[in-house]
Amino acid sequence: MTGVVGPAMTAALPPHVRLLLLTDGKRISRVLHVVAELAIADELADGPLTVAELAERTDSHADSLGRVLRVAAAFGVLAEQPDGRYALTDVGAALRSGVPGSQRDMVLYNGDEMLWRSYGRLLHTVRTGEPAFEAAYGHGFFEHLEQNPDAGALFDRAMTGMSRATSHMLLDGFDFGRFGSIADIGGGRGLFLAELLGRHPQVRGTLVDRPTVVAEADKILAEAGVADRVDVVPGDFFGELPKGADAYVLKAVLHDWADDKAAAILGRIREALADNPEGRLLICEFLVGPANEWDRGKLLDLDMLVRFGGRERSEQQWRALLATAGFELVNEPAAGRWAVLECRPVPAAR
Repeated sequence: MTGVVGPAMTAALPPHVRLLLLTDGKRISRVLHVVAELAIADELADGPLTVAELAERTDSHADSLGRVLRVAAAFGVLAEQPDGRYALTDVGAALRSGVPGSQRDMVLYNGDEMLWRSYGRLLHTVRTGEPAFEAAYGHGFFEHLEQNPDAGALFDRAMTGMSRATSHMLLDGFDFGRFGSIADIGGGRGLFLAELLGRHPQVRGTLVDRPTVVAEADKILAEAGVADRVDVVPGDFFGELPKGADAYVLKAVLHDWADDKAAAILGRIREALADNPEGRLLICEFLVGPANEWDRGKLLDLDMLVRFGGRERSEQQWRALLATAGFELVNEPAAGRWAVLECRPVPAAR
């Protein structure tokens, strides 16, 4: 039975074999990382190639490369043809560089030392509650990105790719056009806000993030044709925020932080909405699903935990956190996916 492999066949295996297969994730991840690092998908974009041809093009050892490619084919990333050549599958095509929906940078990030080395210290986090990254490296995650430009650039590319994908989902599933003005707090270089305003030409925007970050926003906003509708404000979501917006967006911000820090950020939003009881807070995050059901948010939650002590949250956890900052949830977001949590300020006395 141990010779039966592949995700679709696991249900037929005995429980102890299925258990062992779960431990293979680290091996599969490393295979994908090598395939991405060598840009195999780019080499195969024009058609199938032999292992020898791929080895020559990627400066690799042919036999070793072939054995790695065989594993990638076993999981449907590549297709090994009868003549021994390898071809791209629909799954493998997502490893190409610079194509719509490319996942290459995310695969490179997921297989990078800064992530797997952190997971190697997961037990430290479980025993102490301290981020595994700090135990592995001796300093914090964002400090590491600043000290290592290559790591910082990889993280930025991976997060930009993820942001583009999640932006489409969020904007398709929620009517942001209801609001005349929207402030994107911690909105980075303005990718999300630019797409939002592009879809809703009647809306004005405010972009708030650290000075070094928003300094790069002008080009993105101009290319999207929305620069004339955006006020760019250097700032810090732990500090005072601009008032007057109809809605305040926090996209992929709060999951970086434990509850006490997240509550502090929410408190700043609450202050900005003090004179606007009809205003809204729009939290864009992955909403963790019910117990015993698979969703990627439960793995993302561990990423937050080991990197810097943040967390993904369930609806119950969100409601509790929001209450501490004077907000309440007013919509019913779908769990197990990226969602928009629409929140309103709770009057001081009801």
